[in-house]
Amino acid sequence: MPAHQTSLEGLTPLLDTTFVVLDLETTGLSPDRDRITEVGAVRARGGEVEAELRTFVHPGRAIPPAVTAITGITDADVAGAPTEADVLPLVLRFLGDAVFVAHNARFDLGFLRAAAARLGLGPVRPAVVDTAVLARRLVRDEVRDLRLATLARHFRAPVPPDHRALTDARATLHVLHALLERAGSTGVTAREDLLHLCGPEGDRSHRRIGLVRDAPAAPGVYRFVAADGEVLYVGRAVDLRRRLRSYFGQDARRSTADLVAATERVTWTVTPTELEAAVLEVRELRALRPRRNRRSTRPDPARTVTLTREPFPRLTVRRGAPDACDPEPGLGPVPPATADRVVAALEAVLPLRPCRPRLRRTQDHAACVLRDVGRCAAPCDGSQSAAAYAEGVDRARAALDDPSPLLPELGARMRRLAGDGEFERAAEVREQLRAVVSAATAARRLSTLRDARAVLRRDHPGGIELARVDGGVLVATRRLPVDAPPEVVAAEVAVLRDLAASGAPEPPDGAELALVASWLEGGGVTAAHVEGTLAEPAAGGSALARADAHLRRVARSVRADTDVLAGRKVRRREGTAALRPARSPAAT
Repeated sequence: MPAHQTSLEGLTPLLDTTFVVLDLETTGLSPDRDRITEVGAVRARGGEVEAELRTFVHPGRAIPPAVTAITGITDADVAGAPTEADVLPLVLRFLGDAVFVAHNARFDLGFLRAAAARLGLGPVRPAVVDTAVLARRLVRDEVRDLRLATLARHFRAPVPPDHRALTDARATLHVLHALLERAGSTGVTAREDLLHLCGPEGDRSHRRIGLVRDAPAAPGVYRFVAADGEVLYVGRAVDLRRRLRSYFGQDARRSTADLVAATERVTWTVTPTELEAAVLEVRELRALRPRRNRRSTRPDPARTVTLTREPFPRLTVRRGAPDACDPEPGLGPVPPATADRVVAALEAVLPLRPCRPRLRRTQDHAACVLRDVGRCAAPCDGSQSAAAYAEGVDRARAALDDPSPLLPELGARMRRLAGDGEFERAAEVREQLRAVVSAATAARRLSTLRDARAVLRRDHPGGIELARVDGGVLVATRRLPVDAPPEVVAAEVAVLRDLAASGAPEPPDGAELALVASWLEGGGVTAAHVEGTLAEPAAGGSALARADAHLRRVARSVRADTDVLAGRKVRRREGTAALRPARSPAAT
C-alpha cells in the first residue's frame, strides 16, 4: 500500500487529512504465532466520522481462556466468522491511503503486516500516528500513565475502552482529536507536522517548530541565526511557510538536524516575487558568506575573459562578471573551465603571447622556449614588431565581442588534426570551439540587460510581475493580480520607472545576471519602459547558432558511439530501435 505523498503545492492541513483509527483483538501478543479475532476501525475527516467497520475473524485455532477473560471473545463468537483471507483485503481497502492511527500502533500494525505477508498481499506501509507516542509528546506531565483507558478518562471520552475492537477504536479517535487540539496550539496544523511529531526526532524538533510558526505562505528569503547573531544559513523559498517547516522533521539529513540544533532564531524577508527572492538570496550569500551554505564558499564562480592593460596585452581570466566601466572588453560571465578553454582557443588562432611576464615597450627581453617551439612570435625580443602585435590585439578585442570570424579557423584546425591522426588533440580543439560558442552565446544573452534602464512586465496565469532593472541590477519588483486594471498597472510602472536605486548600482555578479536573464526569457515578458538599449547583439548571431547546432549534433553522435563501444544500450532520437554491441561468436 503506497504511503501518502506530500503535495508539491503545499502542506496538507489536518482538516483535510483522513484518519483511520484501527484496533485489533487477537489470540496473543505474537504477530507470527497468534491470529486476529476481531477488527474495529473508524474513518474520520475534519473531526467527523465518515464510516465504521467491525467484524469478528475466525483465527483458525482456539482462543486461550486468559484472552477470553480480558476481551470477552469466545470460540463460539468467532465460530461462523469470516477468515483472515476474507477480512484483510476489506480492512486494507478501508484504510486506503489514510493516516493509520492506533494506540501502541506497533502492535496492531505488526499483526496487519504479518497477515498481509501470509496472504501475499504485499507490504503494508501507511503513514502512522501512534496516540501513545503523541500523548507522550504533549501531555506526559498531565496524566499518571499513557494507557488508553487513562487518556480516555482524562479527555472525558463518551465511550470508555473495554478491550473490544470498535469500542477501543472510538475511544482512540476521541483521544486523537483531543491531542490534535493540543498540538494545534503549538503550531502543528499540517499532516506532515503531525507525522514528524510522532517520529523518533519529533519531541526534540517539535519544541523548536515555534521558531517558524508565523512564517507566511509567500516567497522570500530566510536566515538561520545562531545565539551570537551569526547567520548560519541563507535560503529562498517560493512558500516560506512550507519550506521552513520542512526543516523541522521532513528533512532527515544529519546536516539539517545539526543546523536546526545550532539555530537560536529564524528570520525571513517576504518579497513580492520569486525573482526578487532569488536575487536577494544571491546578494546575501555574497555579503554574509554563511558557513553552512556550500555556495557561499564561491558566491560568484563566473569568470570573464579579457585583455591585460600593458604594452603587449595578453589574454587573461578575471574573476566575476564583465564590468561596464572597464575600458577593455570582456567575454563572460562563463564558468572557470569554459574560460580557460576560450583562452586556449583564441591563443591558438591569434598571434598573442601566452606567457605571463609583463613586457617592456622597448622589447629588450630574452626570448623563451615558446618561440623555439613555434607557439609565440616573440614580441619580447623584437622578433614580432609592436605594430604586428597590435593587429593581433585588435583582432582579440573584436573576438571578445564577436568570435564568429574565428570559428572557421578553429574548425579547420580541428579537421587538420583529425586528418593527421591526432584525434585527442582534435577532440581538445572541438571542446575549445564549443567553449567559445557557448561563452559567446551566454555573454550575448546576459549583455541584453547591461545597457538598459527598464521596467519589464511579465504576464502569467498567477498574475502580473513588474521588474525594474538598471544595468543588469534588479532594483525592485511588484506583483499585481492577473485582472489588475490597466490604470493600476500604469501607475505601478510609473513608480518603478522613477524609483532611484539605493546608491550607484554595483556591477551584478554572474548569478544575479543569469537569474534576471532567465526571468526575461521565461515567456510573456514585454518592455513597459526602456531607457538605453535592450537588445542582443546581432553581429555573428547566425554563425554562432549554426555552430552551436552542429556541435550539439556532434556531441550526441560521440556519446552514442562511446556508449556502443562501452557495451551500453543506445536509443536514437529518430526511432525506438536500440543499438547494442554485436555479440561475439563465443557468446552465441
